[in-house]
Amino acid sequence: MSNEPSIENPTPKVKPSSPIRWGIVGVGNIAGRFAQGLNFVPNTTLTGVWARRESESARFAAQYSTQAFATFEEMVNSIDALYIATLQDSHADYALRAFAAKCAVLCEKPAAVSAIALKKIQDAATEANVLFMEAMKPPFFPLFKRLTKQLTDEPIGDIKFVRAGSSIPDAPEDHPSFKLELGGGSLLNIGIYEAFLAIYFLGKPLKVQTLGRVGESGVDIFASLNVLHEKGISQLFSGLDVDGKGDAVIAGTKGSVTIHENWWNPSRATVHYVGGRVVELDAPFEGGGLNYETDHFCELVRQGATESPIISHVLSQQMISILDVAREELGVVYPCAIDHTFE
Repeated sequence: MSNEPSIENPTPKVKPSSPIRWGIVGVGNIAGRFAQGLNFVPNTTLTGVWARRESESARFAAQYSTQAFATFEEMVNSIDALYIATLQDSHADYALRAFAAKCAVLCEKPAAVSAIALKKIQDAATEANVLFMEAMKPPFFPLFKRLTKQLTDEPIGDIKFVRAGSSIPDAPEDHPSFKLELGGGSLLNIGIYEAFLAIYFLGKPLKVQTLGRVGESGVDIFASLNVLHEKGISQLFSGLDVDGKGDAVIAGTKGSVTIHENWWNPSRATVHYVGGRVVELDAPFEGGGLNYETDHFCELVRQGATESPIISHVLSQQMISILDVAREELGVVYPCAIDHTFE
């Protein structure tokens, strides 16, 4: 399981007793879910929001009882942490501008459209000595933590296989997932979750084989991946044109785990041990689920860390590298460079 060390800043910007002031860029559905989730994160406040359309900023601010800032720079200079809730084609721009204000950044997944773009963001965060983390929520859920403890206390042997996937067939035709210029496609919008789970349990990816379908707009509408990792093999799929069950299987030499759908918002899992023993895990979540990763991020801010020990920069690079290779094999090319190396 991935567990990279964190990097410490000896002079944290936020005192342990002070509330963390959050700002949000973007006013879509995920921004609203994040704002709602902050109600479940102690010692935080939503200081404000900014979006390119002033009317939308004002609407969002009124709905969530916060301030609509006139400019992005005014907002990042007034907060401790920024949640980037825009589409992935703009993540790099907003992150770099936040770093210039020494503002910590929690960036919605995928953090960038390619490994090259992600490396630019991570390098800028390191140079500015500022916390940057990709928002990958599953490992912070109560169920995932219970499962990790269960597998530590009663292992299923050497984990050698992970299967995970989801396909959602009812997105409207004008959804950003179908727009090539916005970094659309099933891999970036859905497959990033599956890449996380595979790397978490099987380690560094070494080789990717991909089959799939490309839609009229040029984005991948279905992708099926076989990935060779340091510790085993994963089978992953993502789609926008068929109905696909969203569970996950983790298989070891002495047992297996099923994380029931939707596995990325995990609340139930079944552990089967060789010999017939079965352990059922049930851990409901509150606040929509984004609050758990936000709480983790807030603790990092208070510690003065510049990197998460759970969603590390290396892990984020490995996730996007899998998707870079898969898109290249399908012939999906964004108007940006593609990095397809596993480094």
